[in-house]
Amino acid sequence: MKRRRRAIAFAAAAALAAAAAAALADGYGERVARGYGELRPVVVAARDLRGGERIGPGTVADAFEVRRVPVRFVPPSALVDPLEATGLVAAATIPAGSYLLATQLRLPHPRRAAPGMPSGRRPVEIVVSGAGALSAFGGQPVGTKVDVAVTTEADGSGSGRTYVAAAAVPLLALGPGGEGDPGEASATLGLTRPQALRLLDAESFARRITVIPAR
Repeated sequence: MKRRRRAIAFAAAAALAAAAAAALADGYGERVARGYGELRPVVVAARDLRGGERIGPGTVADAFEVRRVPVRFVPPSALVDPLEATGLVAAATIPAGSYLLATQLRLPHPRRAAPGMPSGRRPVEIVVSGAGALSAFGGQPVGTKVDVAVTTEADGSGSGRTYVAAAAVPLLALGPGGEGDPGEASATLGLTRPQALRLLDAESFARRITVIPAR
């Protein structure tokens, strides 16, 4: 009986300690907010990122964390969501513990356009489905124009939707998918900046990105 009363007493003491800790934390957060301004989320590098390293879903999961810091200490270009970096490339080494800034990131291969590519377009590599159909009639698909369709995941109220994210873009190169999936290929496309941002963003949420011959 005494053991049971002792266990109950210990449990009550632990609960009181947790409540006190929470109250202290809340009080500390309020003092910080009063002294330095409101807290806001900011993305911090959890490990070093090499210059030129592409940020895929795996990198987003293991290389970044979100912290809450006073607004006055947050640089203007700091990212608030790790997913914003998906598909981009570290322009230079990003040390562990530093804020992740938009100015530290760039699109893949942004500096040199492929020969013969229209002005304003840059080569961007993405993983796509349906590339096999491009050569179904025996032709060489590289050098032709393709439409890039994005199929989203189904939501709670119905099925996903499919839409054309980039129409009639040059197909510059075609290779095997990054993880060896026979249904996927790595396609290098000549994209404008808005098209590139749409497709790189779609890589983080789309169920499938498909290339089809342009009309």
